[in-house]
Amino acid sequence: MKNQSVSNNLDWTCVIIYSVLVLMGWLNIYSSSLSSMEGTSDKQLIFIILTIPLIFIILFVDGKFYEKYASIIYGVSLLSLAGLFIFGKTIAGQRCWYGFGSFTLQPSEFAKAATALALAKYLSDTQINLKDVNRQVQALAIVFLPVFLILPQPDPGSALIYSIFILVLYREGLPAWYVWTGFITILLFVMTLVLQPQYVILIALLILIIIHFKSRLGDRNIVLSGILFAIISGFVLSVNYVFENVFKQHHRDRFNILLGKSVDTKGIGYNTNQSEIAIGSGGWLGKGFLEGTQTKGGFVPEQHTDYIFTTVGEEWGFIGCIVVIGLFVGLFLRLIYLAERQKTKFSRVYGYCVAGILFIHFFVNIAMVAGIFPTIGVPLPFFSYGGSGLWGFTILLFIFLKMDANKVNEW
Repeated sequence: MKNQSVSNNLDWTCVIIYSVLVLMGWLNIYSSSLSSMEGTSDKQLIFIILTIPLIFIILFVDGKFYEKYASIIYGVSLLSLAGLFIFGKTIAGQRCWYGFGSFTLQPSEFAKAATALALAKYLSDTQINLKDVNRQVQALAIVFLPVFLILPQPDPGSALIYSIFILVLYREGLPAWYVWTGFITILLFVMTLVLQPQYVILIALLILIIIHFKSRLGDRNIVLSGILFAIISGFVLSVNYVFENVFKQHHRDRFNILLGKSVDTKGIGYNTNQSEIAIGSGGWLGKGFLEGTQTKGGFVPEQHTDYIFTTVGEEWGFIGCIVVIGLFVGLFLRLIYLAERQKTKFSRVYGYCVAGILFIHFFVNIAMVAGIFPTIGVPLPFFSYGGSGLWGFTILLFIFLKMDANKVNEW
């Protein structure tokens, strides 16, 4: 097949959605920061302008470069995360940034793309079989090494994002029990915070008994069921200890507010309460651009970063929220479609990583703003203020679009 230019092969659907989201994000940052007069929107505009040469560089580099040097890119990202403990700048109690005068850079935003490349490189090896325990350990090590460096910063929000790689691994052959174990662990943890531990253990026992007797006679294993019950009971009995002694007070407060065990609309629950008020006040069509009273009054803290979606809800209303959500969903579906049609396993795995990372950011941020998820500092892709986040998401996305454009020449 005759070689064609990258511009002809580039998936313009993704490019257009990306551009619209970035533009809408800037408009909302402009609105939310107008009353503060801090020049936040001007800085974000500079970040946006700088993404243009960044995109050209990504598209100019040969697509094979990202596969060939994936391990080196991953290693550099780990070093950049480790270097924070020595050279990092502390802001609001978190040592997550490198400071360069008035400019800061957050390496965890770039480590996501590096991890996706490393995982795709590892899984693209024809000898890799995720049914093998050693291979499972190695793949999980690639995923969780950055997490071990990010958690102590502390930055639980960024660390949470890496959980999405489990679904990518599952797509590539990781046994389903990993996914089920994670889901059941979260469920048991939340249930124990809501109910008394003994009730949770009793419910688990009843479910195990039902499963045991519903199974075929040859599949029944009383010893295995007993071991599972012991593990579940031990975990449930440890939840309250972990919650009270491992979690920090502000984490406990956020869970208690989320689960309805306490109400604090003026303290730690203030952000969520104000965001719900702002979104609800927008009605169907919103109050209009620059007309949001909650936004102009500065009632929602961090509205230009983690809570940027409240500006959408107040000024653009329910219809505006649906449009933004629809654009994100359209981007996710398009990325999954592109991932499925890739001609190499490396490109396919990386494509699924891109879709997964963007999705979990979107899901957690919207759930957090809506008050159905604890506030943990997860930005909304292409919307939230910040150069590191915008550049990190841009690099993540356009590396894959470059791979997709290259596949036309791989016949």
